[in-house]
Parts: sequence; C-alpha cells; structure tokens
Amino acid sequence: PYDEYFRLLSQEVRNIVKEAGIVGLGGAAFPTHVKLTPPQNKPIDTVIINGCECEPYLTCDYQLMIKHPKEIIEGLKIIMKTLDASRGIVGIEKDKPLALERIAKEVTKEPNIDVIPLKTKYPQGAEKQLIDAILKRRVPPDGLPLDVECVVNNVGTTLAIRDAIVKGSPLIERVVTVTGRGVRNPQNVRVRIGTLISELIRQCGGYNQEPGKIIMGGPMMGLAQSTDDVPVMKGTSGILVLTKEEVDTKEESACIKCSKCVDACPMNLLPNMIVLYAKNRIWDKTEEYNISDCMECGACAYVCPAKIPLVEYIKKAKFTVSVIKKKKMTTKRG
Repeated sequence: PYDEYFRLLSQEVRNIVKEAGIVGLGGAAFPTHVKLTPPQNKPIDTVIINGCECEPYLTCDYQLMIKHPKEIIEGLKIIMKTLDASRGIVGIEKDKPLALERIAKEVTKEPNIDVIPLKTKYPQGAEKQLIDAILKRRVPPDGLPLDVECVVNNVGTTLAIRDAIVKGSPLIERVVTVTGRGVRNPQNVRVRIGTLISELIRQCGGYNQEPGKIIMGGPMMGLAQSTDDVPVMKGTSGILVLTKEEVDTKEESACIKCSKCVDACPMNLLPNMIVLYAKNRIWDKTEEYNISDCMECGACAYVCPAKIPLVEYIKKAKFTVSVIKKKKMTTKRG
C-alpha cells in the first residue's frame, strides 16, 4: 500500500494497476493499465468517470457511489495525475439523486473536478455517448476516446485503482447485482471472483420458481447462461433471473423493412443492412456499413417487431471480420 500515492510516478501507478489485474468493471473487462498508457501523440485533458449505469435492473455502481464517494474521487485524482489530465468529471444520471449528492459533496473543494447530472436514458453510459453528452466531442468512426483527448473509466474500476494503490489490494472481488423476479431476495453482493452463480442465488434466498432465463449482466447487453454452474468474472456486473412468463419465446420472422432498428441505433448505423450482408456472408459490405462502430447495446433487437436477433448476427459478423483481417495481416507479414 502507498499512503502517499501522489508521490508515485505515472509508470509506477501503471505497473501497480497491471500487477493488481484491474480491468474495466463496467462489463468490457479491457485491461486498465492499457487505458492509462495513451500514445505520446495523444495527450489527455479530461478524465470522465462513468456513473450512469444505464442498464435496467443493475444497481451495483449506484451502491458504490453511495457507500464509497471519497474513495472514488481519490481514484479519479490518481487517474488524473497518471495521465497528466487537467480536468476530472463524474457523470451520473439524474435518477440517482443520492449518488449525485454524495459525490458532489466530496468534490466541493476540488476545483478541477465536476459532477454533471445527465438525462436518464439508454445507452447513456456508453463511452462515445457519454463524451458527447458531457463535452460535446464526437469520437470519430473506428476511433477511441483518446482521439478526443479523453479517458473514460467506470466507477467500480476507479475504486479498484484506488484500492490497489492505497490499500495494496489486487482485484479479487467485486460488487454484483443479483436481481429479477426469479430471485427471492434481490440485492447487491460483494463477492470473490470465481464464485459460482448458484452460490450467489443461494445467498439471495434461492429461486422463486424454475428460472426462464439466467443472464450474466443486464437485460440489454448481458449474455444468457445455460446453467448457473458458472463463475463470476471480473466483468460480471449482474446476475438477472427472469421467470418463464417474462421470456419472449416468439420465433424470428422475415424483416418487414420498418426501419425501427435504424431509428433506435445510438450510433446512427443501419443494423438491418449489416445483418442482411452478414446473413449472406458478404463480410466486406458489413465493414462498409461500419460494423466495428456497433457497441452491441441491443437497442435494435429490442425494438424489432420481427424478433430478429440483430445483435447476435452482428457479433458473429464482427468476429468473422476480425479473423479475416488477422489472416490478411499474417499473409502480408509472411
């Protein structure tokens, strides 16, 4: 542990974060030490802490902001110093008044840190949407937040960075929301990484009835599980148990070209066209329609009246495109 963390050099902080095994706890699980190491030609002027938690059902980040506001701001200051950023911002949706109040109280004497209330909507917590909402900066297609001089970190990740520096704690546990009508006592649980989902359900009183679906994560971006005999991972923000009555069993039908998916897409993509080319295995066309910009938020599939699993097709296509690109690069090198 380092009580005087402000004396640490930036590279020392990065090394500690790397050794502690810290990744993005919002769900992406991207290695945090990489985020803290932008290229020299990409200066960072603003660090944004993502406190939106816009996925329905999930409240683990909200609880962290309520219970650990001081530590989260301390983590933000560590990140700002590491990146030599002059400004820090905590973005929180307006439906989290207690979190807004407690975080705002902690930054009253911090002239370079602001708390900004944001409109409650999905997917407000996505990096590109968050940067646009707070700073009015547009991240370019295929770009990253560092292209507009920003770095975005989840509140849980920020707290983990603080704990790694100040307490010397590696990332061996996290808070998980266990929720849904299929669970007797929904609650937020601090749990060791590797604990089985079945243990979390048991801790929360067990199932109300035979579950219709178990989702790791939220209902929009989470992944359905075939069994509860799987472990909590670093990116596991929630366990959602739906009853059989809540599970939509309608089968996929033909696209009726209503364009609802286009209207719903926060990235201004054409999901219908991307999926059309993906189904026909015309991979270069999916790239022309900027498939890599899809953040898999699930908004398109949610509004689709034909119940087409658009995100599922897009995920498979993105994976295939990435494999093709790697093969081409390997061939060129050879």
